[in-house]
Amino acid sequence: MPLTIGVPREVFAGEKRVATVPEIVEKLIKLGFAVTVESGAGEAASFDDAAYRAAGAQIAPDAPALWSAADLVFKVRAPTPAEIGLMKPGTTLVSFVWPAQNPELMQQLAARKVTVLAIDSLPRTLSRAQKMDALTSMASISGYRAVIEAANAFGRFFNGQVTAAGKIPPARVFVAGAGVAGLAAIGTAANLGAIVRANDTRAEVADQVVSLGGEFVKVDYEEEGSGGGGYAKVMSEGFQQAQREMYARQAKEADIIITTALIPGKPAPRLITAEMVRSMKPGSVIVDMAGEQGGNCELTEPGASVVRHGVTIIGYTDLPSRLARQASTLYASNLLRLAEELCKAKDGTIDVNFDDEAIRGLTVIRDGTVTWPPPPPKAAATPAQPKPAGAAPAPAKKSGHGHGGGEAASGTTLAAMFGVAGVLFWLIGAFAPASFLAHFTVFVLACFIGYMVIWNVTPALHTPLMSVTNAISSIIAVGALIQVAPPLGGMTAERPSGWILGLAVLALALTAINMFGGFAVTRRMLAMFRK
Repeated sequence: MPLTIGVPREVFAGEKRVATVPEIVEKLIKLGFAVTVESGAGEAASFDDAAYRAAGAQIAPDAPALWSAADLVFKVRAPTPAEIGLMKPGTTLVSFVWPAQNPELMQQLAARKVTVLAIDSLPRTLSRAQKMDALTSMASISGYRAVIEAANAFGRFFNGQVTAAGKIPPARVFVAGAGVAGLAAIGTAANLGAIVRANDTRAEVADQVVSLGGEFVKVDYEEEGSGGGGYAKVMSEGFQQAQREMYARQAKEADIIITTALIPGKPAPRLITAEMVRSMKPGSVIVDMAGEQGGNCELTEPGASVVRHGVTIIGYTDLPSRLARQASTLYASNLLRLAEELCKAKDGTIDVNFDDEAIRGLTVIRDGTVTWPPPPPKAAATPAQPKPAGAAPAPAKKSGHGHGGGEAASGTTLAAMFGVAGVLFWLIGAFAPASFLAHFTVFVLACFIGYMVIWNVTPALHTPLMSVTNAISSIIAVGALIQVAPPLGGMTAERPSGWILGLAVLALALTAINMFGGFAVTRRMLAMFRK
């Protein structure tokens, strides 16, 4: 029997998002589900009941009617104790839950004998799970909105201007943390014309910061900060001290600081001290995106905007909700992709398949049994087992003469290859025309140089590099034109034969594709990195 998806109205104070939108309702119905939406659930996000009805949803008059009808509940915020009391046994709940931070909530949900899929527990390292990654969707909105809030509180333009009244310098923005939210903030601030600097404990994000128009500020301390799962880890005390010194320097120079640092299951790390706030210029702004977990700034008041030492400190905990319509649409799309994974038969029923690594990671309670945390992810490959202590070394392979081992064998093979190549060149030189030998030598050298050029270029640039080299290599078109064109006046050169003429025309057609297509692809690739 098809299940009913219930979408309740969010009761958390100030929450304007809704778990699904009318355009997604139509797609859920095509999967075989019935959809019921509580009256007024989408009003704060500018989706009225009439739009849901037009999409095929039923409208429940109140929360008790919604929860009693729902077999599968889509929510944004974790349910309150009152909402848990309305859940019927066997219900499946999909929402943000944060199981590490809410053990009491987990016990209350387990007592109702329900199944809970925590969208925040999705294994983000799985490429196939990206379409369901609501954390990334909401973080990108938060990063954008953080810059907008900063611009609203800041007393100047972001971009520098030269006017008749004088020169206005560009704003200096420092972003602490270059995850999804941080990168969104960097791109937005750079597009508004600010000078943007950023820092992250993960060195691999430096290229991403630069590609968005920012400058990566490195901590003068060597330590890798990747903690697995796409998150940062807790750093050593030595690194933290060097990081604080760097932040102190940036605080004196920056007009706006945006902090995004979070570590799963732990309070937000303190990055900006009260002393750093006092060192900032009057009128500066701090947007603390980690306010909900205590804040990265020592003076942050979660959920509020305050002024301390002449600096506006914004600790709003509802940044995605401040773009409610956009956030709801993205979140609804993430839940739709999850529904497609749960209902592959498109018959309106779901299968919480623990053999699926993404579904297993999401499931924190199954039929009243707590299944969080999930088992560690499967290794991509089995690492080589170390040799037991005291094991005798394997005997070295001997060559045919009884001397050397693998190195001698590889050296012999290389010498043999060069010998064969030398014989081939001698045969070509002895029997081929002199003009052919010259062209063949150039061809071999070109292949070698081309290989070395490609080999020494980072794979990320292979597409634009290959498209340009395709276009440049189309110099062959000149040779084809010489074959196609008639001899110049006074010249006695013979006309090429029919098959040579045909090959020349074919070469012209193919090289034309290389020339125009190569430059077109390169232009599109480079346009991705321009502001």
